[in-house]
Amino acid sequence: MSHAAKVVLVTGGGSGLGKAICARLAAQGDIVYGTSRKLGTVMSDRVHALVMDLTDELSVTRAVEEVIHKEGHIDVVVNNAGVGFQGPAEDTPPALAAQTFDTNVLGAHRVCRAVLPHMRGVRSGLIINISSVAANFGLPYRAFYSATKAALDRYGEALALEVARFGIDVVTVQPGEFKTNIAGSRLRPATISDAHKAGYEKAMSILDSSLHYGRDPDELAQVVAKVIASPRPKTRYLVAQGVQRISVLASKLMPGRMFQRMLKKHYE
Repeated sequence: MSHAAKVVLVTGGGSGLGKAICARLAAQGDIVYGTSRKLGTVMSDRVHALVMDLTDELSVTRAVEEVIHKEGHIDVVVNNAGVGFQGPAEDTPPALAAQTFDTNVLGAHRVCRAVLPHMRGVRSGLIINISSVAANFGLPYRAFYSATKAALDRYGEALALEVARFGIDVVTVQPGEFKTNIAGSRLRPATISDAHKAGYEKAMSILDSSLHYGRDPDELAQVVAKVIASPRPKTRYLVAQGVQRISVLASKLMPGRMFQRMLKKHYE
């Protein structure tokens, strides 16, 4: 084994990016636990499956305690699980928006609350929050997805300052689009109003087309493995190429109205 094995908990380990992360870490010799809401979800080889519902605090606590009981500690948590969202902001019921926040932000918070006492006890640990390029700016018809990822970024930044004195690092990883099943599982309003229908359908066709040509999720898994191996990881990693990477840079350098016009033109 070329490195000291870590005990790693990966939420959402049964599919997409989470499954790729689990597979790579397990293949390199780490002790990996992947979570899923459903009992019997098939995980990658050598990955231990756990049932965890991020919206249920008791479910989260039980899963974390199971790993602690079996392994004695958790070195790394990868907060990967989340839900996608699409739909005009005006057409989105507040309850549906709250559901998105409950999973994408409070879900990660529940996991952190469950694991931090154990990490503080050994004065060591690493929390990796899988965010998104969408955290950097509001995307049309994905307002609440962008909002949850931006909130997760700010949460991680604040948490990092609070737990650094306990020897715990908090890192944000912002992936762009990869080949996953997120397009078929996004939350969305039950109805789209006539006022927004044309713009919404056009934007979604562009989004789904770009997802179709997304990259191999193992590219992200390699970055996560690099973060775990680093003695002093960066606070944020952008894992995107081409127009996605350029857009993040542009959002920081261009005047706000100019950047909005650029985004608007892309989705029209």
